[in-house]
Amino acid sequence: LAALNCHAAAGSIRLVAWNLLNWPNTASMQADSSTRCPYYREVINALQPSILVTEENQDPVSTPWFLSQVLNVNSSCYRQGIYIQGPDSNNGIFYLDSLFTFVSNHPIKTTLRDINEFTMVYKPTQDTFRIYAVHLKASSGSANEIQRGKEVDSLRKVTDALPAGSNFIVCGDFNFYGDYESAYQKLLLDNPGDDGNFVDPFQMTGTWNNAVYSFYHTQSTRLNQFGGGSYGGLNDRFDLILYSNGVANSGGMYYVPGSCHPFGNDGGHYGISINTGTNTAVSQAVADALYYASDHLPVVSEFEFGTNPGIMETPFARDLTFFPNPVQEELCYVFNSISGGAFTWQLINSMGQKVAESDTPVAFVSGMNSGQISLPSSLSQGQYKVLLKSDKHLISKSISLIR
Repeated sequence: LAALNCHAAAGSIRLVAWNLLNWPNTASMQADSSTRCPYYREVINALQPSILVTEENQDPVSTPWFLSQVLNVNSSCYRQGIYIQGPDSNNGIFYLDSLFTFVSNHPIKTTLRDINEFTMVYKPTQDTFRIYAVHLKASSGSANEIQRGKEVDSLRKVTDALPAGSNFIVCGDFNFYGDYESAYQKLLLDNPGDDGNFVDPFQMTGTWNNAVYSFYHTQSTRLNQFGGGSYGGLNDRFDLILYSNGVANSGGMYYVPGSCHPFGNDGGHYGISINTGTNTAVSQAVADALYYASDHLPVVSEFEFGTNPGIMETPFARDLTFFPNPVQEELCYVFNSISGGAFTWQLINSMGQKVAESDTPVAFVSGMNSGQISLPSSLSQGQYKVLLKSDKHLISKSISLIR
C-alpha cells in the first residue's frame, strides 16, 4: 500500500461506502488477518478513498483493526472517526488526515441498527458536511419494507431539522429492491417546509434486480455461498450514495456528475460471480479480491468543493432559462450575471451518466447572456439534466429531448 495517496490534491474527494461482511471474525481474528486482509488491501489500493464508510463492523476492535491491518499497513495516511457500539452491527468511518477533521459521531437510534451521523470538516476550505451511514433492515417482504420505512423516518427527522442548503450525504447498505419501496420514496420526498430530502444521481424505475440495471448492482459478488455472505451472483442494487439539495446545488460542496458507480462492476456479471471470466472494470487481481473480501461491492462517488471557504455567493447564471423545452436539436439559454467569466456545460442522462459536454469553456459577461448548445444527434429521446459550471458554482436544469 505504499502507493496510497496520503496527500491528495485539494478540491476533489472520493467517498467510498463498503459493507465489509461481518468484520472481523472475532472468533478467529488472526485467520481474518491472513485471509481477508490481503484482499481488502488489494481493493483499497485500487480505490484510493479519501473517506471510507464501512458497514457490518462487529466489535469495537473492528475499526482499529481495519485501520492498522488494511489502511495503514505501510503508511499513516488514515485516521478513524469515533466508533460507537450499537445493538447490532455498526458503521465506521476512515478519512485522510491531510484533508479532513473529524468532528463527531452522533448515533440515530432505530429498532435494529444505529444510523450514524458523522460530522466532518474539509480542511482546505473549512466547509462542514455530514455523512449519514446506514445499514437498513435486510430481506424482502412487506414487514421488512415497513421497518426500512420507519428507519428512514428516524433519519428524516434529523435531516429535516437542518438549515436549508446544508451539505449532507447518506450512504451504506439500504437493502432496497426498487424505487417502489416507501423507504426509498421517503428519502427523496421534497417537502415544502424543509430541506431534508436526498437526491439519487440515478433514475431507476421498477424492480432493480433486472439485467437492464446490471451496471448498478452491488450484491452479490459470489454465485455460490461461502464465508457467511449472500450468493446468487451480482443482481441487487443495495448500496447507494445519495446527497442533499445543498450538495446538488453547490453549497460549497457538490457531486461530480457521472462519478457514482459500484467499484468493479463492468455490467457484464449479472447473476454470476464478479471474477468470472474477464472483468473489464478492474484487473483480475482486484476482481478476485472483491470476490473473496465481501459479498458487497464498494460504491463510489466523487465530490468537489468551491474555492471560497464556506461562502455562499449569488450563482453566476441568475434566472437561467433553457428554450425550447422540449427540444430537438439546438438548446438556447438566457441568463443574467453580476460578473464576467467562463462556464462549461455537461449533459446528464436519467441514469446519471455524462453523455455530452462542451469542448472548451464558454465566456460570459456581466449582464445578460444568451447562446446555443448543440445536442448530439446520437442521443435518444428522454429526460436530461443540463449542468452549467463556473469556477465556484454548479447549476442544473432539466430538459426533455424529443426526436
